Amino acid sequence: MRIVALDENSKKDILADLLKRDPNNYTAYSDTVQEIVDTVKRDRDAAVFSYTEQFDHAVIDASTIRVTKEEIEEAMREVEPGLLEVMKRSMKNIRAFHEKQKTYSWFDSKPDGTILGQKITALSSVGVYVPGGKAAYPSSVLMNIIPAEVAGVEKIVMVTPPGRDGKVNPVTLTAAHLAGATEVYKVGGAQAIAALAFGTESIPRVNKIVGPGNIFVALAKKAVYGHVSIDSIAGPSEILVLADESANPRFVAADLLSQAEHDELASAILVTTSMDLAKKVSEEAKQFTKELSRSEIIQKSLDNYGYILVADSMADALETVNEIAPEHLEIVTKNPFEDMTRVKNAGAIFIGEYSSEPLGDYFAGPNHVLPTNGTAKFFSPLNVDDFVKKSSIIYYSKDALEAIHEDIEAFAEAEQLTAHANSVRVRFEK
Repeated sequence: MRIVALDENSKKDILADLLKRDPNNYTAYSDTVQEIVDTVKRDRDAAVFSYTEQFDHAVIDASTIRVTKEEIEEAMREVEPGLLEVMKRSMKNIRAFHEKQKTYSWFDSKPDGTILGQKITALSSVGVYVPGGKAAYPSSVLMNIIPAEVAGVEKIVMVTPPGRDGKVNPVTLTAAHLAGATEVYKVGGAQAIAALAFGTESIPRVNKIVGPGNIFVALAKKAVYGHVSIDSIAGPSEILVLADESANPRFVAADLLSQAEHDELASAILVTTSMDLAKKVSEEAKQFTKELSRSEIIQKSLDNYGYILVADSMADALETVNEIAPEHLEIVTKNPFEDMTRVKNAGAIFIGEYSSEPLGDYFAGPNHVLPTNGTAKFFSPLNVDDFVKKSSIIYYSKDALEAIHEDIEAFAEAEQLTAHANSVRVRFEK
């Protein structure tokens, strides 16, 4: 991994480099995605079936697109019992964490005759996109469905690409069933997003779409936003490790590569105050890369977006962390909890040398759907609030309104909205 002395110029260059990975920059695909979205909106099922055959090489129709109870039972029999138990334990942790996020309606009644409040209502339907084909991502299934289920969403519709045999990966399907998906459809890509946004003869329209996917899925979500709500436009994965001389270089290198193996566009960055640690981590990363199964992807990721930044002080290092606003942040320093208090921007923060990033991906409980590409400056991890909406409640008695009606009228007239003022004034005409 390249070692760079951290200063204002190098920081600006790296930030500009990282922003190149933003899905919003991939405009070359936008027209293709928009055409798919428009065609599905117009031709509905026919377009979905055609695109599925074209892109996934699977033949489906109205009688086979929805996963049946028998297919779920078959899938669960195929999953190795040990993995099934691991998924159940992971689910328990995820559900327990998200249960603590629930908010409730509240009402504040005062003696002056006013009642103000907030009513919490779960979304009635949510679509969950899960990548598919040969790969299986049961952790993504759990992380997207469980918060919706905890929030009280009645209809949770999952879509995922089928294999060439027209079937859903059994591990993915088992996770969906355990987590609480109410319906599963065999469709992926931009066509799946369009189907969820507008509805087809077979696939119901939903209120919100969540879940990760490739660039076509990301751009399709962007294209349908406004017709439905979405979680975010997710970019490639990233990890930043903040470390000092006390860190174990072998642990740090292993953690950096855990994200580099995702994608050639993934980012792995170490920010440290120790040149000695920087050199050791670089060497450990080199050795690990030779041994790991996805070494080619890892090497390209490190060549493109891997950095070891050496800062003069922990204050400079923390400033850089907040500028990058990483998806995953590990703090491996002498005083990690103290340093954590100075972090303003990060999707998930892992504290100490035994809290490696995969702990959050699979098991600890906090959601692994996180803001990327610096959006941790204003976005949060996927959570229960993403699956509810809030309505304000306002009640004033006659006496309560009479006491302040002239204030409202004056405000409205200052904005030259005389009908607003009149709406209040007529209630107190003599």
